[in-house]
Amino acid sequence: MSDPSSSPSGTTSPGPCGVDPRLLELLICPVTRGPLVFDAARCELVSKKAKLAYPIRDGMPIMLESEARDLTTDPV
Repeated sequence: MSDPSSSPSGTTSPGPCGVDPRLLELLICPVTRGPLVFDAARCELVSKKAKLAYPIRDGMPIMLESEARDLTTDPV
């Protein structure tokens, strides 16, 4: 049985927000080195431990602390 997310050439099709789902599984928070939770509605990767949300722009996760949204001051 083949993986429905894979194309015939073996590459994975972009998921929500245009980012490869396999990449999302590999990324960790650059501040805490902990896991990230993908928020598809906001196109962000959330670090609950660091209380930061890293944006995904044009299918590319922006993993810079200076670009992350601080969840303590901007929870919504």
